[in-house]
Formats: sequence, C-alpha cells, structure tokens
Amino acid sequence: MTGPAHHSIEIDTSKPHPARMYDWFLGGKDNYPVDEQMARQLLSLDARGRDMARVNRAFMHRATRWLAESGVRQFLDIGTGIPTEPNLHQIAQQAAPDARVVYCDNDPIVLAHAAALLRSTPEGVTEYIQADARKPETILAEAGKVLDFEQPIALSLLALLHFIDDEDGAGDLVDKLVDQLPSGSYLVLSHTTGDFNPEGAAQARAMYKERGMTLRPRSRAELTAFFDGLELVEPGVTLSADWRPELGEVIDVPGDEPIPGYAGVARKP
Repeated sequence: MTGPAHHSIEIDTSKPHPARMYDWFLGGKDNYPVDEQMARQLLSLDARGRDMARVNRAFMHRATRWLAESGVRQFLDIGTGIPTEPNLHQIAQQAAPDARVVYCDNDPIVLAHAAALLRSTPEGVTEYIQADARKPETILAEAGKVLDFEQPIALSLLALLHFIDDEDGAGDLVDKLVDQLPSGSYLVLSHTTGDFNPEGAAQARAMYKERGMTLRPRSRAELTAFFDGLELVEPGVTLSADWRPELGEVIDVPGDEPIPGYAGVARKP
C-alpha cells in the first residue's frame, strides 16, 4: 500500500497522524505505511484498537442523533478525521434536514476529502475549516460565518483531547470554545483512559512521545472536569459503549473487558 495520492496538498508522511491511524483502524484506505506501522504497534499493547475506534464512532452517532432529536440544529465538530459513512452531518441531517454542520481538522488529508464532508441536504449546510484545534480563535471566527452564535450549538471534541496535554492547555481550549457558545448549547466529549490498564496506557504514551506526538489518557474524574459549569445529560460520564445504547449502533465487542474510553454530553445553562 503506497497511500493515497493527493498531489496538490502537502501531506507529511514522515510521521503518523491520529486521523490516518484512526482511518486504518476503521479499515480505510487513507493512511500511509508510517500510520499502519504505529497502529499495529498499538495493537500489540491492546488488541482491540479497531473496536475502540468503532465504539467511539458509534458514540458519535448516538450523541448526534440525540442532540438533533433534542432540537439542536447547529454542530461544530473539531478533530473531524477522515470521513466514514455515515458521518456526523448525515446523522444530524437525517433527524433534522435543516441542520448546519461545521467540521474542523488540521490534517491536510481530511481536506482532500472535503467533498465527502460537504454533501449537505438542500435545507442544511455543511462546511469544512482547516485549522489546528489549538487555535480556538481562528476556528470560532471561521465557524461564525456559517453558524449563528446566538442559537444553541453542539460542540464535539471526539477522541481529540487525549492528544493535548494539560500543560499544552487542554482545559483552556475547552473553556475558550465553550465560553463563546450561547446558553442551551452542548459539549460532547469522548476520550481514551488508562483506568483499566495503566501499564498499557503508559507504554502507549511513551510510543507517541518517541514520535514527537502527545497521548494523554485521562481518568473518568479528569474527563468529568472538562464539563465543569455545565449540566451533564443522563447518564453522565460513562464508558463510551454505555452512553444511551438504546439509541442504536451498539458494537459487539468480544470478551468481558470494557473498551477503555469515556464519553459524555453536557448542556450549557
């Protein structure tokens, strides 16, 4: 596999990228040998890497469906990744054809797929911003051209914050984004954890560090702290697989061990 050819866009294939590794775990074709190599190394620590990606994806589907059915019509998804069907806008616009969705990612390979991200219903809108999650001002300014910041917005940071360390301002990033959202908006988070296998998490963290990347698994309490000042939606911060499974997309995972990721949705009062 040589990886996809997108000549007009500069893609750094010298080191792995989380969006492309996630794509590999989901069985996609938009990744390079460097991504596959690291993904396989992560599988040697926990053989359920693919299940983790699928469980996270399924949580996104359920949370988006719940939000759209609860009346939310605007979505800002940061750290979008390479599109897989159905994507967030398809789930949202199925429930609410007039939903407006803004995607944001920093990997140019996602831009190469912007066409797939931008297939909107006629009544709705989907837009894509290429920007780094660590630049909330840029993201908010661009999103403001599409979304109405006087009306509720669902902000999703799915499997994103574990790539930002505390000293790199993960908490500040969330606060800056949430501060700009109107009352009635929602914050949607999913996050990997070392709570069930601290040793494996420490090894994974070291593996990322060797490649100049950050991995910061967080405990349930640490993830819950990102929701400070917001009203958690039932059932609160749970294992990703346990968040409202009645909404569908339950991933059957072999064995009794939980998939090590937490998720939650909270409303801004």
